[in-house]
Formats: sequence, structure tokens, C-alpha cells
Amino acid sequence: MEISGWLVFILLVQVIHGIGTWKLYVKAGRKAWEAFVPVYNGIVLMQIINRPKWWILLLFIPVINLFLFPIIWIETLRTFGKKSTVDMVLGVVTLGFYIAYVNYTQETTYHADRDLKAPNKTMDTLGSLSFAVVVATLVHTYFIQPYTIPTSSLEKSLLIGDFLFVSKFHYGARTPMTPIAAPMVHDTLPIIKTKSYLAKPSLPYFRFPALQKIERNDIVVFNWPADTLFHMYKAADKRYDKPIDKKTNYVKRCTAIPGDKIEIRDGIIFINGKESILPERAKPQYSYKVAWDGKTPVDLDYIKKELNITDAFGQIAKDTLIFSALPRASVDRLKNIPGLTKVERIIHKETDKSIFPGTKDWNVDNLGPIYIPEAGKSVELNKETLPFYKKVIGEYEGNDLKVNGDEIRINGQVATSYTFKQDYYWMMGDNRHNSLDSRYWGFVPADHIVGKPIFIWMSIDGINDGIRNWSIRWDRLFTTVSGDGQPKSYFQYFLIALAAYFAFDYFRKKKKKKEEA
Repeated sequence: MEISGWLVFILLVQVIHGIGTWKLYVKAGRKAWEAFVPVYNGIVLMQIINRPKWWILLLFIPVINLFLFPIIWIETLRTFGKKSTVDMVLGVVTLGFYIAYVNYTQETTYHADRDLKAPNKTMDTLGSLSFAVVVATLVHTYFIQPYTIPTSSLEKSLLIGDFLFVSKFHYGARTPMTPIAAPMVHDTLPIIKTKSYLAKPSLPYFRFPALQKIERNDIVVFNWPADTLFHMYKAADKRYDKPIDKKTNYVKRCTAIPGDKIEIRDGIIFINGKESILPERAKPQYSYKVAWDGKTPVDLDYIKKELNITDAFGQIAKDTLIFSALPRASVDRLKNIPGLTKVERIIHKETDKSIFPGTKDWNVDNLGPIYIPEAGKSVELNKETLPFYKKVIGEYEGNDLKVNGDEIRINGQVATSYTFKQDYYWMMGDNRHNSLDSRYWGFVPADHIVGKPIFIWMSIDGINDGIRNWSIRWDRLFTTVSGDGQPKSYFQYFLIALAAYFAFDYFRKKKKKKEEA
């Protein structure tokens, strides 16, 4: 739904609200017209039901308002003497229209000084839970979101089993595009395995001001642009266009930013003609072919443990071993193992048509140059360049794109160039030969950006191997994701602060009891 459509919808809701409640406003000593004025009517209603005026702000926050509206309906009914369980249930299940019924058919009394406490223990519990869900949803949606690393694409920077806190506000919190959705879950409800949201109505894209811009080599969480399959369908080839904010969450390293030209030569990344230098914490990994003399005993299990190898490796011939994901430090140690005579990095040379944009003789180790779209900048359009920006023009920026021979039409007009409406990014995993990233599906639009990983609060080795095989990586607890130098754990400082809090709380309570005695 476009902004104009939402404005009409909001105006319609205000009119319905006024028609359904004006008599109650009068009962409360207010003017009838006050029930019809957008926003102002909400402020007045908060005064009538004796609730904070700032609640009206929460009504305009997507997802949060889903929980607050029922609370306000119930509070309104209670203010006018409708306190029974039946009244409250009817208020919620009728989406507030029961208030209109009361407004026109019931004799009501305004209780200005009513007791704000819940009428019974059940309602008190429900109220407390509702408030907790509102606060948790607010934090989860606009400030901090927990996230778990599911794959090895950023190994060894982030490990499978790392539990992260992802900041929504560093790159600007994005308002939900699917306002009717279950809180604190993504696209699927657990256990029952069904959609957690309604695709319509939808909100236009909006992002709050950012604290910082995405920089090269930042680790970023984003919605996977190529997620067009609804995994609950049995037909694997059935297309399902998910709302942007319900596409699968991915985490990769931002290799190139808007306006850059990226090129990969023999696995080495070049940005604007210069080699990309990764931060010290990054540990890019490549596949290696290792020559073995065929005589000296080689214990593969020992090597796996010694080098902390988590991905595939093995023997493909009598004198050849393959290691698919090794950082530089492990390669140096591998060279010193007796019986291994040569360690050679594997560089793909063969053409792979699954590599973006699918029209070049490129592969994972050799591609480009590719221009990364920047908002407001233009590119020439022809049969050679169109494959790079076809999705950008037609899918990500919503234009009607048609191609007939050499003729390209955008929204019915012949086009020889195109000006981008938003920024785009190039995201890659550090595990170069084991990462599904921009090399396969291209650019990440700015409206797909979720946030910035800032903190690892828990890390479990063997997370996918059953709880009996779990092992906590103590050195990774309470470590920052970004920063200079090697990661440093702040877990001990957390324990000290926790102990200090409990000690303070103990002596505070002890002092209070002594004073009361």
C-alpha cells in the first residue's frame, strides 16, 4: 500500500472512531467534535481513560500497536462501567466495534477516578504479560535483535553456534513492512509451521536516521534478496514473493559499497582497482590441494582437530588431500606436518554460469569488474549491461521492464540509461569457497539491510549435533564483533558487575528490614 493509501485508511479509521465514540466523549465532559480530530482525539482519549498521553505514540508504531489497541479498548470499556469478562472479550474479538455498540445502545456512567488496578488476578497477569510483550517487541523491532549464526560462511570471524546481538539503530532502524505479524518471530510460527504474518496490508519502506553508514568490511545482517521460495511448499520450484522484512536473514561481510567497482582476480578482491585489505579480525579461508608422499602416515582426524577444521576435507587420490576451508595460519601449520610435500591454494578457472549475472565466463575466484549501484547515479543500458541491473530495475525498484530485441523499455518508455533510486551493496562470506553470497545473486538493496552485529553473548560448539555434544566456547562469551585487534572477552567483567549487583541488593534489603524493625 502506498503512502497516499495509508493516509486515506488512517483518515477512515479516525472517522469510524469518531462515529463510534463521540457520545462517550460527551459523557466524559468533552466536546463531540474532539472524537473526530486525528491524533488529538487519541490524546483526549488517554485523558478520559486516565492513561499516559505518550501511549498515543505507541499506536503509530507498527506491530507494537497490535498489542496496545486491545488494551485501550478494554480500558475504555472499564472507564464507562463495562468491567465484566464478557465485555472485555467482546471488546477485543470485535476489534473495538463493541465500544460503538455500547456508545449507542447502553446507558453508561463515566468513572473518572476509577481504580486503575486490574479487577482480578487473571486480568492483572494478562496486563503484565501484554506490557512485557510490548516492551520486548519494541526493543526487538527497533533496537536490538538476537541472532544465531547458522552456517560457516563467515568462519572464523563468526562461528556456527555464535549467539549475537544485532543493533537495529546503527544503520537506522527499519519500520516493519508487514504491520500485522506475530511478535519476535520471523516468517514462520514455531511448532505449527505456518506464516507468522499477513502480506497485506503493507507499509511503505521507512528507515530512521542512522548512527553510521555501512563501510567496507563491516559485517552486516540483511534480508536475502533471492529468497523467493516459500520453504513450506512441497513444490521446490514454486515462486513465493515474500515481503522484504520477512525474507530470510543472512549475515555476510560488506565487500563493496555504493559507487564501488569490484573485481576478483584469482580469489583476491580488488575495489576500485586496489586490493581489498581485510581487518585483523577477519580470517578469509580458501580451498587447498595438498600433495602427500603416500608413505608417511597421515592422521586426518589429528589434522582436523589440530587445525580446527569444521568443513569438508578428505583424500581424493593416493597422493592428494583436499581441504576446503583453511585460513592462512592453518595453511602455515599444515606445511610443517610430515608427509605433506606441497600445499597449493585451489583457484577456479572453469566457467560457472551460476555466477552473477549468469552471462559471463566467470567463476567464484574470477569475476568483474562490476559497478555497485549508488542512489542518484546512472548507468548506460544495453544488452551487455542490462543483465547486471535487470533485477534492480524491475524487482527491487518496481519498474515495468520490457525487452524486445535490442530495445529496452522502462515503464513504457525507451531507455538507454537508468538512474538508481536507492543504494546497493556487495556482500560476501570470508569462507570463500563455502558461501552463498553476492557472487551468486548480485546486489543487496539498502531497504534489505537489517542491522549490525555488535556483540557475542553466547557461543556453543556443536550446536547442530544435539545437546549432549554442546560445548561452550568460553573465550568467545561477551566479545565484540567489530574492533581493532583480536576479540577480547568481557565475560569476567560481566560476572564482577553481576556479583556487585547481588551484593548491593542483599545489603539494601537487609538495611530496609532493619529499619522496618
